[in-house]
Amino acid sequence: MALDFQRKIPASFERVRGNEFGYNAKQVDQFLQRAKVALETPKAASHTVSSSDVRSVSFDPVKGGYSATVVDAALDRLEDAFARRERDELIAARGEDAWLREIGNLSGVLRGRLHRPDGERFRRPTRKKARSYNVSDVDNLCHSLIGYLEEDQPLSVDSIRRAVFRPAAGQDGYEETQVDAFLDRVVELMAAID
Repeated sequence: MALDFQRKIPASFERVRGNEFGYNAKQVDQFLQRAKVALETPKAASHTVSSSDVRSVSFDPVKGGYSATVVDAALDRLEDAFARRERDELIAARGEDAWLREIGNLSGVLRGRLHRPDGERFRRPTRKKARSYNVSDVDNLCHSLIGYLEEDQPLSVDSIRRAVFRPAAGQDGYEETQVDAFLDRVVELMAAID
């Protein structure tokens, strides 16, 4: 796994033009160094890193920084590597049945929300002009997730990571933070399964 990580994560990333915004290179490099140590030699790591940490990391925007697209793709691969290790460690410590129960429990929680009626899956913002996600866009993705979870239809974890919804305002859309938190759990499940 460590060699796989080294092959897939470049030593340095492509930068955007000097007048465009990208990720703060120093922050990216520091996080990836910490993650590399945590992945390759977990017992020697001063800070633990999990797949959830990789999924939720953010970097300050700076002019001339690293290309967000390139860094995000590398972070996706890194998250997958941590998810595989976490799955393997759980199976080694508690057995495959424990892993299957955990996956089943998470899947059950997600399915409960997925099977709510269209237009009722997530909260609506309470503030009139709050940014929100287009309801039909989110519901369409939820239909694809049902197909993936229950009908064995193909769907990649990257399509969930990169999902984009048209903007809405206030009650016309779903609350962004709730949808984002749900999709984080979906990514967690899919990364553990695939």
